[in-house]
Amino acid sequence: MLIRNETAGDIPAISRLVTEAFLMLAQSSGTETSIIEKLRAEGTLALSLVAEEDGEVIGYLATSAARIGTQDGWGLIGPLAVLPSRHRQGIGAALMAEALRRLRATSRGAALVGDPAYYGRFGFRTFPGLGVTGCPPEVVQALPFDSIEPRGELIHHPAFGLHQQE
Repeated sequence: MLIRNETAGDIPAISRLVTEAFLMLAQSSGTETSIIEKLRAEGTLALSLVAEEDGEVIGYLATSAARIGTQDGWGLIGPLAVLPSRHRQGIGAALMAEALRRLRATSRGAALVGDPAYYGRFGFRTFPGLGVTGCPPEVVQALPFDSIEPRGELIHHPAFGLHQQE
C-alpha cells in the first residue's frame, strides 16, 4: 500500500470512495464529498492523501486549517474514508499516521469530530471547553503537539456548513 498526495486523476475515485464509505455511517451528513470539492476548489486542502493499492484508491484523508478559540494553526482532520470492503486492514491508521507526521511539521496540533473509540488510539482526546456548537462534546477531540490545552470553539472552514463565525 502506498500513501501519497492526491493527483487530479484521483478525484473521481476519491468522490466515489467517500460517498460509498459514508453511506454506511449513521452520523453522515451526506455532504462529505461536496465538502472536499469545496475545500479543493478554494485551495484550502492542507493535505489530501490517498491510500493506493494495485493502482486503486482504497482510502482517503483530508485536512484543512482550523482555529480553536483564538488559536490559529490547527489542522482539522476530515473526512477520513476507507472502502467498506477494506475496513479493518490498517488503511485508515496508515493514512492517519502519515497525516499526523506531516501536520507535526506545520501545525500546533490536530483536531477532529469523530468516534472517540477510534480516534483515541491516535492520541486524540476531549478537553474541557473544547467544542463545536451542536455536536456532543465527547466527539470533539484534539491532539496538541505542544503542552498547551486547546480551549474554545473548533472553527471549521465554511465548506463544512456549520455556519460558524470566522
